[in-house]
Formats: sequence, C-alpha cells, structure tokens
Amino acid sequence: MDGKTILIWVVIGLVAGWIASFFGGASGIIVYLISGIIGSFVGGFLAQRFNLRPKLGNAFLEQIIVSTVGAIIVVIIARIIV
Repeated sequence: MDGKTILIWVVIGLVAGWIASFFGGASGIIVYLISGIIGSFVGGFLAQRFNLRPKLGNAFLEQIIVSTVGAIIVVIIARIIV
C-alpha cells in the first residue's frame, strides 16, 4: 500500500466514525478513527456477504456509506456490551 491509499482509509475511517458517533458513540479523533476503521471492515464484510452496494457512481462516497453503516453497527454493539 502506498501513502495515498492509507490516507484515504484514514479519511474514510474518520468520517464514518464521526457520523456513527451521532448514534451514541464516544467522541474524539482516535475513537472516530478506530470505530470508523473497524466499521469499514464490518460494513465491507456485510456488503460483500449480502451482495449489497450503493450504486451512486462515486466509489469514495459509496465506501463512506458502507463504512458508516458498519461503524454504526460497531457502536451499537459496543453500547450493548458496555
């Protein structure tokens, strides 16, 4: 992976984590990043498993949506556990 790819992952993770925090998650850049990156994996897995993909014509926006849904799921599960 090159630096640009990692930077894109970080931006997507931050945005997804920030949006997911409105559903009861903690605040802070590190928390946003962690929940967003974990959410990216969860959302990506679920989207692939159930063959779901938003067809918006913009891959970056589609990934943010999938990651945000995954991050929301992570936040909800974390609230149930804790």
